[in-house]
Amino acid sequence: MIVVGCLILAVKSKRRRSARLRSRFGPEYDHAVAQYGSVARAEKALEDREKRSQQIVIRPLSPETRERYSEAWRTVQAEFVDAPAQAVTEADQLLEKLMSERGYPTGDFEQQASDLSVGHPRVVGNYRQAHLVADKQRHGQASTEDLRRALVQYRLLYEELLGVQFITSQEVKR
Repeated sequence: MIVVGCLILAVKSKRRRSARLRSRFGPEYDHAVAQYGSVARAEKALEDREKRSQQIVIRPLSPETRERYSEAWRTVQAEFVDAPAQAVTEADQLLEKLMSERGYPTGDFEQQASDLSVGHPRVVGNYRQAHLVADKQRHGQASTEDLRRALVQYRLLYEELLGVQFITSQEVKR
């Protein structure tokens, strides 16, 4: 009887753990399961990310710095019309610079994405997709539509990190 009771408690504990991680990480939970090939390994990795994130000190931006980054982003978006590939490259670089200024470790993309997934799990998938397009673009394999989608995906994370929302010309017309 005691063994059965312990098994029931263990199963309930695992379900609570899974539910907590699924709720916390949203689509990133499914990405981790696919990446690690098992729920147990994925959940361990997600918990490791949470622990690592406690060591990262995220700094707020001053209003002046926020405005400087807002202006830089508007410039990148405007550049897209004449030079889409260059705009995506600059968006990727600008986002990495912003992450660094906020306190996120940079350098290794996968580690950056893992670190971002703790605080920004709903948009880190966009970051991964946009970064893949930027890599394709470096090899001349991205279409203009790919580049457009990448810029929009970068923008979603950029807005979240910056704490502002950019209004596009299409949104103004609505």
